[in-house]
Amino acid sequence: MAGSGLHQSLRPTSSSSSLTHLIISHSFCSQHRLLLLLTLLPLSLALFAFFLQWQGGTSDPVTRFSLENSHFPGLLGSSYPGRDKASSSNGCNSNVLGQSSSPVFPYFRGWQFNYYNHSNLRPKVCITTSTSAGLEQILPWIFYHKVIGITNFFLFVEGKAATLDVSRVLKSIPGVQVIYRTRELEEKQAKSRIWNENWLASFFYKPCNYELFVKQTLNMEMAIVMAREAGMEWIFHLDTDELLHPAGTREYSVRELLKGLPADVDMVVFPNYESAVERDDIREPFSEVSMFKKNYDHLTRDTYFGHYKEATRGNPNYFLTYGNGKAAARIQDNLRPNGAHRWHNYRKAPREIKMQEAAVLHYTYSKYSDLTSRRDRCGCKPTKDDVKRCFMLDFDRSAFIIASTATDEEMLQW
Repeated sequence: MAGSGLHQSLRPTSSSSSLTHLIISHSFCSQHRLLLLLTLLPLSLALFAFFLQWQGGTSDPVTRFSLENSHFPGLLGSSYPGRDKASSSNGCNSNVLGQSSSPVFPYFRGWQFNYYNHSNLRPKVCITTSTSAGLEQILPWIFYHKVIGITNFFLFVEGKAATLDVSRVLKSIPGVQVIYRTRELEEKQAKSRIWNENWLASFFYKPCNYELFVKQTLNMEMAIVMAREAGMEWIFHLDTDELLHPAGTREYSVRELLKGLPADVDMVVFPNYESAVERDDIREPFSEVSMFKKNYDHLTRDTYFGHYKEATRGNPNYFLTYGNGKAAARIQDNLRPNGAHRWHNYRKAPREIKMQEAAVLHYTYSKYSDLTSRRDRCGCKPTKDDVKRCFMLDFDRSAFIIASTATDEEMLQW
């Protein structure tokens, strides 16, 4: 009887059987939902990632050069001084440039630098440029100048720089203003008082480099107004193959250079250094070129003339291209451009000083493709007479003729 009672107590009653069945069914449904969730979650994430990539396009170099691929273009798979040493170090990243295991020029989406409070930066310094370059050249150029203290950029864009993909990335960078060469812009510039200036008259209505020089001057005039509206105090005009080199400062800072100047200084000239052709396979000049010719202003007379013949290598001038540097101007009333390299004032003769250590690094003809790119941008005939109508400098004229008439092997040898 006791055994029978125990047996009966262990047998499921109809109510307990229903409860057990309910628990099992609930457990099965929960497991089913969990499996469904685990299946759908990665599919949803994959679809979301695909949507983001489709929205952003595959040619976005800010994505291509993101922190996941955080090497400066040209350093991928290559070595540079100190790289191996840095990799085996104790992990400290305090060394500069090549001595660090961290990327030299990482590309950040949004370009937010937390260590810069732009509202407190003094003086406020900007750069204006006229460019048709691609992102592979403009992005590192902007990044570098942001690091050394430039806060705003006024980019007058044409060609590749004005395409939708490129300009979209440029406009996303804080402090960058993109100005397209539209009919409206040309009509506005057609009314500029610069067309009445005698000092520029010899450049009017000529093709190629002369036309570019006039455009740069007109763009500089507009940039002065934009810079003033943005609260800027100093303005540079640079090309995207030029980098400021604030040598002589403790913090390697352009602001540090300009901050201590007397209040009556209107313009500061930075002598240019010119990149030397070291080899024929340069792809990324900013990270690969390491040798420059110093400007005469930064050399002793004996050094300059003692090595002049060796430095020119048979070329007509010491520098292949220009040699008169670039200038920064204090933004003030009646400021105007004086060509692409200088500034002036409609009401007074500006007080000018020249930097004794700081310079502009000019990466000219540093890539083999620089020969053909100049040829493709100009429709002049490759004759000695016609190139004078198109180019101001002897080397540019010679380079255009060679690029238009020679084979690839002959151009490479030249």
